[in-house]
Amino acid sequence: MSYIIKTASEIKKMRISGKLVSEVLEMIEEYIKPNISTEKINNICHDYIVTQQKAIPACLGYHGFPKSICISINDTVCHGIPSDSKNLKEGDIVNIDVAIIKNGYHGDASKMFYVGKISDLAKRLCEVTRESLYQALNIVRPGIPLYKIGETIEKYVQKEKFSVVKEYCGHGIGYNFHEQPHILHYKNKKNNNIVEENMIFTIEPMINTGGAEVKCMKDGWTVKTKDRSLSAQYEHTILVTKDGCNILTWQKNETIPSILINQP
Repeated sequence: MSYIIKTASEIKKMRISGKLVSEVLEMIEEYIKPNISTEKINNICHDYIVTQQKAIPACLGYHGFPKSICISINDTVCHGIPSDSKNLKEGDIVNIDVAIIKNGYHGDASKMFYVGKISDLAKRLCEVTRESLYQALNIVRPGIPLYKIGETIEKYVQKEKFSVVKEYCGHGIGYNFHEQPHILHYKNKKNNNIVEENMIFTIEPMINTGGAEVKCMKDGWTVKTKDRSLSAQYEHTILVTKDGCNILTWQKNETIPSILINQP
């Protein structure tokens, strides 16, 4: 499998794209309150990306997706479409997935937000999902097989008695929104290509409180858990360095450093 190893000038552009994505996720936090519509959240993000950042929302029109960001609530796993008729309510957990294009290059990240006071189960799900991503980030370095990323996530999540969605994965990213390699979030030894310095890809585990099975709704985008259990996701775009990785979409409230030195 041929991966796109990024050049110094591409990495410089992708650092900018990643930073812009993190700024959108930081900016929108204050608006995540009961009764706001997901359409309004979408419009705030769209205007910020286009007007303030002078960038392009990568999701808008991508394979026909109708909005600028994805907003996935409670049992929605991913690709939730913002809508005027969908309002946040107290107790919801919400994933906001932002991807932007700046200078021709993409950045991509998502995180969970709490609407008011949430249940203990919902909180633990979000914490486990973020920790599964962090544990994966803490092993990334040149020389490891790609399946180690998924193995690390799956092992931790199963220990916590949750399940990993297998239908969707992380991906290479750069000039194109989705590039090789596929980054699986579960162990599959066929995914045995070796991580190399200056690769850039996303890791984005989707974790359910119930079963791992999902279904796509009639709109062709919205993916929900089959058993209607809660789902959470965290995503970062990362650059593989000579001795670890850089989190290009790192945000101010992270409990992990943006630069990771990962020893063998």
